[in-house]
Amino acid sequence: MSAPRAYLDGASTQPLRPEARAELIEAWAEPAGDPGRMHTEGMEARARLEWARERVATAVGARSRSVVFTSGGSEAIAAAAYGATERGPHSVAAAVEHSAVRSWAERGPVTWVDVDRSGRVDTEGLLDGVNASTSAEPTGLVHLQWANHEVGTRQRVAEVVASCRERDVLCHIDACGALGHDPIAFDDLGADLMSVSAHKLGGPPGIGALLVRRGLRLDPLIVGGDQERARRAGMEAVGPACGFAAALEAATADLDDSARFARTQTDRVIAWAEGTEGVRVLGDPVDRLDHLVCLGFDDVEPQPLLIGLDQAGVAVHSGSSCATEGLEPSPVLAAMGVDDQRSMRVSLSWSTTVADVSAFLDAAPEVLGSLRSLRAGT
Repeated sequence: MSAPRAYLDGASTQPLRPEARAELIEAWAEPAGDPGRMHTEGMEARARLEWARERVATAVGARSRSVVFTSGGSEAIAAAAYGATERGPHSVAAAVEHSAVRSWAERGPVTWVDVDRSGRVDTEGLLDGVNASTSAEPTGLVHLQWANHEVGTRQRVAEVVASCRERDVLCHIDACGALGHDPIAFDDLGADLMSVSAHKLGGPPGIGALLVRRGLRLDPLIVGGDQERARRAGMEAVGPACGFAAALEAATADLDDSARFARTQTDRVIAWAEGTEGVRVLGDPVDRLDHLVCLGFDDVEPQPLLIGLDQAGVAVHSGSSCATEGLEPSPVLAAMGVDDQRSMRVSLSWSTTVADVSAFLDAAPEVLGSLRSLRAGT
């Protein structure tokens, strides 16, 4: 029997929570029914879908009508960006945003705002970006992530949302990486739009949501039907929506305890890094997502380090978080002004144990020492 592996790439995706699995199975075991039909099967499917919507809304402090189910975080971001273009083609975003935001912003005129070496954007810089728009190309949307997906640094979202409201500019918050890890109260925050995703907190992949402020009307990205109150066409994924709701409820039920556990474990990784020559902590070591820490290496390439750890039974991530093949340089780290070639992200999931982190702390010095010996020719 093979030794258990330590999975420490929870910021990419997490194992399916048992609560989510149970609701998926229950939903899929029911007779097929289109939620848009008036027969019994359709109405039962509609009841399941709306119950899932209500539960998601409650967990994020929103009205159920604000929740528009999507195929995931990327679609939610795309829907926000597309819908806001009627307000103006120009957008403003921090240089460390996720590629799903960057790719849509680059379809039109965009002002990129610099960040400091911790990855935090200057609020005044974002507002200066709004002021840089013209009457011919007004600002339609300001993007800001809740916390960075690679280094974990939290942004000053409440301050930015309030400033955008004063200027009558729409503000979109990308909370895909923070949902289930930080407490979120959408209505209290006052944001216009917020994108969230299920699989990064132990929900099923292929489901997410765009939260839309009450009274805000946007042109839909996907057309062809009146589903989701005419805000997103296509057959609703009832089972995954139920799984999303179950996973989110489980994540938020013990949020304080899980945050304390995650912080304790990632602090162990930080302590090792700070005591190891040639290893640095990237991002804000304190005001960050509790379950995530990013490390930089002065003299070791990420590929052999990643492979060595994998062979030791430890799964971590290196390079750009948006790359699907290979290990590309990180645009986030480049924007921060640090080495974008030699990094490693250690991130916990709901299933992470103390032993998993210990496995990393046991394996990392050995792998690092071996690679340094090879480099030195000894």
